[in-house]
Amino acid sequence: MQVVLAVVIGVLFSSGIYMMLRRNLLKLLIGLGLLSHSINLLIFASARLMRGRPPIVDTEGISTSGYADPLPQALILTAIVISFGVTAFAVGLAHRTHKLVGADDLDRISETERL
Repeated sequence: MQVVLAVVIGVLFSSGIYMMLRRNLLKLLIGLGLLSHSINLLIFASARLMRGRPPIVDTEGISTSGYADPLPQALILTAIVISFGVTAFAVGLAHRTHKLVGADDLDRISETERL
């Protein structure tokens, strides 16, 4: 299962980087979303999933091996909220750019800056 998850993370990460290197605003936004999902899966995979274990350490218990670590879950939740905000800002910025310039190709957008 870990090998499949590692392959999925690698494919998502490489697809996100490839899409972000394209010269199109829509592809850049899709790449940004793929990259954020791959990072969330990477954090999730590094946390070692423990089923049926409470995420809180008992005050009397000394060993933490029987408990799930709540920190990666909190990091993923925070990353989801931040990536949603960044994506919403990027979509608004792309929409405004397309409305002003009339193109979504980054080469044509950079040509209008020289004028």
